[in-house]
Parts: sequence; C-alpha cells; structure tokens
Amino acid sequence: MENESLMKRIESEEEDDLRPEYDFSQMKGGVRGKYVERYREGTNLVLLDPDVAAAFPDAKAVNDALRLLLREKGGRSLQNRER
Repeated sequence: MENESLMKRIESEEEDDLRPEYDFSQMKGGVRGKYVERYREGTNLVLLDPDVAAAFPDAKAVNDALRLLLREKGGRSLQNRER
C-alpha cells in the first residue's frame, strides 16, 4: 500500500515539471506537427572532432569531401544519393 502511494506521488511530480511562467495557451503562431515529416525521414548526425570541423566551412564542404573520398576509394555508387 505504501509503495502505491509513493508511486502515485512520483508520477504526479513527473507529470507537471513545467514551470508556471511557461503558459503555452497564450502562444500564437505555433503549428502542431510542423517538423513531423522531417523527423520521420530520420537523420544521420555525425559529430566531428574540433580539428576536423575547423577544416570545413559548412556541411556541404564536408559532404563534398566525403563523396570525393568514396569515389577515389571505389566505394558503392553515389549516383542515387547525390543531391
């Protein structure tokens, strides 16, 4: 019995962990599911070490360098993957 009471208390604390000053009912312009399609597509996030990241100005430069490396190495075909 005491275990059930403890569990209910923990659950109720977890349910309302938002601070009172965050009142989303007053928020205007929000669109529910705005990024759902992008989320469903999935992502492949890779964290570069700082010294490697410093060598590239942006994501396109990284992708171009990796594609070149794959071509030189004779990796699998990139024809359908290139954007």
